[in-house]
Amino acid sequence: MKPLLRLLILAGGLAAAFLPALRAADMAAAPKKKVLLFTKSSGFQHEAVKLVWKDGKPGYAFPVLEQIGKENNIEFVHSKDGSLFSKEYLAQFDGFLFYTSGGLDQLKSDPRGDGLPPISAEGKAALLAAIKGGKGFVGVHSASDTYHSLGRNGPVPERFDNDGDQTDDYLKMLGGEFIRHGAQQNSHLIVADAKFPGVSAVPADYAPMEEWYSLKNFTPDLHVLLVQDTKGMKGAEYQRAPYPSTWVHPYGKGRVFYSNLGHRDDIWSSPVFQAVLVGGLNWSLGRVDADLTPNLKQVAPEANVLPKYEVPPAAAPKKK
Repeated sequence: MKPLLRLLILAGGLAAAFLPALRAADMAAAPKKKVLLFTKSSGFQHEAVKLVWKDGKPGYAFPVLEQIGKENNIEFVHSKDGSLFSKEYLAQFDGFLFYTSGGLDQLKSDPRGDGLPPISAEGKAALLAAIKGGKGFVGVHSASDTYHSLGRNGPVPERFDNDGDQTDDYLKMLGGEFIRHGAQQNSHLIVADAKFPGVSAVPADYAPMEEWYSLKNFTPDLHVLLVQDTKGMKGAEYQRAPYPSTWVHPYGKGRVFYSNLGHRDDIWSSPVFQAVLVGGLNWSLGRVDADLTPNLKQVAPEANVLPKYEVPPAAAPKKK
């Protein structure tokens, strides 16, 4: 066995050990669940989900998810093809895991995308209807940099304001939206609910190196699991009060989990991240219940007070 894969498998096993509410043996014996792992990148394609990443190997998210699937009796079906989305196609899945970027209704919204077929308007509607009807949804990292409110589906200036009713329907489902990120740095995550499956694995001093997303358009019904502690962070996008990093909330009959973690390979191989992700997956698939009491106002009361950001002159829209 190759050393990297051995390390990832070991980490996956450690992640299972951190889930007292989801015993590994129980999950392995649970009825199989089928999850669409969708990684289309109309925007920037992250290394984690490239079909060929390094030395001919796929992105580092794939072997981790493969092991998680084996340990939790989850069949991941991978695709980057948005043209497949229809009511009939999506009906076969119990849930969806998105690590996507950009306007998925566009072939490319960034030249660094994968150029693979987009999702039609009907396909997007079918996805949202499937989740609202009771299927699970897990969004990782750039899933919040997917679609955008007020037509921001490409390399145009970021908007540091909330969009209210004009927030894109996908983002209303997700619960929040990416604004921008600064330089990678260590940042502390505050545990808001240690009782949620997997979150007990997060130590009180957890402050990993990561590419942290500054977020907006938080839906008021969020049950926040981890809070981004912005104290001491460098970059204009982080000069704000603490805001949600990882959360869950209902969407109709569906269960939605999102975390802004997931950019770096050492995050994916971390037992802490894996524990939180496994907890979110199994919760979204209805295998375990958890408290969903909205707590945004209690744990991040100023989350919707956004930082000031001056758009560089070269990026500012031209006046007509």
